[in-house]
Amino acid sequence: MAAQCVTKVELTVSCDNLLDKDIGSKSDPLCVLLMSSSDSQWYEVERTEKVQNCLSPKFAKKFVIDYYFEIVQKLKFGIYDIDNKTIDLSDDDFLGQLECTLGQVVSSKKLTRPLVLKNKTPAGKGTITISAEEIKDNRVANFEVEARKLDNKDFFGKSDPYLEFYKQTQTGWQLAHRTEVVKNNLNPTWRPFRIPLQSLCGGDMDKPIKVECYDYDNDGSHDLIGTFETTMTRLQEASRTSPAEFECINSKKKQKKKGYKNSGVVSVKLCQVVKEYTFLDYIMGGCQINFTVAIDFTGSNGDPKSPQSLHYISPQGVNEYLSAIWSVGNVIQDYDSDKMFPAFGFGAQIPPTWQVRPDMYLMELCFTLKQVSHEFPLNFNPANPFCAGVEGVVDAYRVCLPQVKLYGPTNFSPIVNHVACFAKQALQQTTASQYYVLLIITDGVITDMDETRSAIVNASRLPMSIIIVGVGNADFDAMEFLDGDDGRLRSQTGEAAMRDIVQFVPFRQFQNAPSQALAQSVLAELPQQVASFFSLFKLKPPHEPSPS
Repeated sequence: MAAQCVTKVELTVSCDNLLDKDIGSKSDPLCVLLMSSSDSQWYEVERTEKVQNCLSPKFAKKFVIDYYFEIVQKLKFGIYDIDNKTIDLSDDDFLGQLECTLGQVVSSKKLTRPLVLKNKTPAGKGTITISAEEIKDNRVANFEVEARKLDNKDFFGKSDPYLEFYKQTQTGWQLAHRTEVVKNNLNPTWRPFRIPLQSLCGGDMDKPIKVECYDYDNDGSHDLIGTFETTMTRLQEASRTSPAEFECINSKKKQKKKGYKNSGVVSVKLCQVVKEYTFLDYIMGGCQINFTVAIDFTGSNGDPKSPQSLHYISPQGVNEYLSAIWSVGNVIQDYDSDKMFPAFGFGAQIPPTWQVRPDMYLMELCFTLKQVSHEFPLNFNPANPFCAGVEGVVDAYRVCLPQVKLYGPTNFSPIVNHVACFAKQALQQTTASQYYVLLIITDGVITDMDETRSAIVNASRLPMSIIIVGVGNADFDAMEFLDGDDGRLRSQTGEAAMRDIVQFVPFRQFQNAPSQALAQSVLAELPQQVASFFSLFKLKPPHEPSPS
């Protein structure tokens, strides 16, 4: 019998006295959470944000994981000093780690332990604190906030303000959310943001909430502009009448300055509490995940007949492309009821003798002229590119491989735009009934980066996600750039993506890991991408999921 999830648990992480690995500044720490599978292999679950120039960070990003009472769930919290934008943490300084079980954290509610290095020696005086809380409330508060006449804390220019929201706990104030920094502005308007009610007030509308306003400084010595306390009941008044306004008070300045009034006013224009549907709510409510596969057939893969080629199928019947298709497809196929997946190749020349329907003009022209095709069906059937299940995709790939000529260049935008056309049609839906996932398996550097950036920015407004699995040892900096974890992707014209829809994973990091580890890493961001998109467009599941 399968284990039953008892509850979802939210983990909040903070550290103190971290090692300082930077010269001329302080470490820029990030926390990565790993879990151990049944055969003791570690796989990454999620990462927090990076906190600039800080040896005692409070991470705003929470880890939400399923808690199984009857299973020992091993956790590893790794702290790194982030000095570059690559996904690979081996390029960054290691500041220490803690291994524990979820049971230990849950039973302690607040667990503080020393950090150790990989050889088990102490990581200086560094400690990590993990707080656990059961998620009982799936409501979320949507905010629109601005401020006016904030104090200027900078000698040159104006303050760079941001807000921090704190929840009151038995052991003190706990960071619930940090807004972005608005540069050089004493009258800032922050981007709309959301905070789960559980994180903000534990679902208690009259529980005190503290808000602090800071002036951001690159060296980490952020100046407090002012603070105020409120409740959700008071904040929600902003939705009913006029904005809810709060004076930012700086107690030190108030003591020193006669006639002190405030250090600015924070105006909450909107505070709307809504029910937040989870990924499972959408799936169980009838949402279909439409899975499309795109495979790189460019010449840089090497001659498929050579054992050195990434397309070489070993005597055991495998290669990296097949492993990636099996690993990801076996998980995602369960969410598509008809299990019919369109599968395409790109970057190859198509055999000129292949018979095509006469009305398929463009493909016929491509075949006849031996032009490179950036979007051809693996089964060579433009009228019906669908394959039956993951097995069908694998079979089509095996049949296709010896009949095409590997060529180039590596263009992503045609296949991204192809899937986006279908996702755009789905956007006309009145419920959250369709979502599209494009899996691109590639070996190399993108040659149409500007067009691909624009295609992804456009797709970010559609019910669509893109998973890129990089095979081989190529330079994957471009792929990591497309993965918007370090900031929102922008097109060549400067247009920003509405949300991060790309997840990139280098296959070789998982060569010695269990097969499910790749799928877990590749699909880690997908549930949140699905749920956040439908929430953004206020789309409910086709059918209200039955209460469990």
